[in-house]
Amino acid sequence: MTKEDKVLVIQELKDLLQDAKVVYVASLEGMNAAATSDFRRQAFKQNISLKVVKNTLLQKAMEQIEGVDYSEMFQTFKGNSALMISETANAPAKLIQNFRKKAEIPALKSAYLQENFYVGDENLATLVNIKSREEMIGEIIGLLQSPIRNVLSALQNKPETVEAKAEETAAPTAEETKVEETAAPEASADATDAPSAE
Repeated sequence: MTKEDKVLVIQELKDLLQDAKVVYVASLEGMNAAATSDFRRQAFKQNISLKVVKNTLLQKAMEQIEGVDYSEMFQTFKGNSALMISETANAPAKLIQNFRKKAEIPALKSAYLQENFYVGDENLATLVNIKSREEMIGEIIGLLQSPIRNVLSALQNKPETVEAKAEETAAPTAEETKVEETAAPEASADATDAPSAE
């Protein structure tokens, strides 16, 4: 690889890393061509950018990124390395885990997400269980919708009870009518029996 080629590769990696929030570095060492192609296909389906890289060039690219110090990851840059960039926090971890059902590879080298570093394959299970932004938003929406559903169902039931109460108060019963009719003459009789002021 010429010096110019290296400069182009570093620039390409910088472009990938520039606004990346989820960065994984995995080892595909030992995977045959068919497995590697399948892994790439699955990554593409899940919107994960995957690029097999030279460790020295990846490190140089990361050193030139402003705002993030990737140096914690450099110790893992040995052997074959694949850079994985995703919008979803746990997507690369799930992809690696699914492939691990068939073999011991690929292996996680290191990852950077949610402003934290994870170094070593033993962190894979932790990364798989990290909720993605979309999953967290979904849960929050679910929590917010729950009280709204309760309010709506209460409002839907309320007009019926209000109407029923309105009918009860609007229409007096036969007994109430009789009481009013008998009370009225007594009141007028009391008024005639009362002695005059004269």
